[in-house]
Amino acid sequence: MNPITEDDIANYLVNTPDFFERHAELLASVQLSSPHGSRAVSLQERQAEMLRDKIKALELRIMEMIRHGNENVIIADKLQRWVRNLFLTTSARELPQRIGGELKAQFVVPQVAIKVWGVAEAFAGEAFAQGVSDDAKTFASSLASAYCGVNSGFEPVGWLDDPAAAMSLALIPLRAGAAPQAFGLLVLASPDPQRFHNGMGTDFLDRIAELASAALSRLRPA
Repeated sequence: MNPITEDDIANYLVNTPDFFERHAELLASVQLSSPHGSRAVSLQERQAEMLRDKIKALELRIMEMIRHGNENVIIADKLQRWVRNLFLTTSARELPQRIGGELKAQFVVPQVAIKVWGVAEAFAGEAFAQGVSDDAKTFASSLASAYCGVNSGFEPVGWLDDPAAAMSLALIPLRAGAAPQAFGLLVLASPDPQRFHNGMGTDFLDRIAELASAALSRLRPA
């Protein structure tokens, strides 16, 4: 005859829910090890400890959700102000500078640069439409979404006021709708190596790209 195993006992108790109704005195006499020390505690006390631990874990999760929610509200407010200021920019010629300046002001980005190519003839002589090599244009078009990471000597870093201070970057391609070719590139830079890291999500930066691209469409030929 095979000996009774712990699994046999566990299966019996699971499949015999009225066992402890018939032997209620066992519940009071069962002693378990406490996770908070070497002392033995009753089954009820152990269950209470487990419940307290679960409640504590849930409280931490709720606090984290509240914190993320507050952060999202703050970001949404900043984005709304940024977009509002773009709408209030009546001169298309001023849009690139306004986009960069508002990103600095609203999101505390230390350095911002923007270049746009393929613009209408009236804007071809502007600084934002000059100084972009074919390699930089090809690179921008190769980005399916924003690049975040360390400064690896990208040409667009040279568009910044202080390239040597750019330890981390976000390179954001600008496109007209779903067009595969980019018509511009937005560069965000920080002296903090972790401000734009390769593990961060790019959804928000991609929304920035969509909005900036829509605004800058006023610079393109009709």
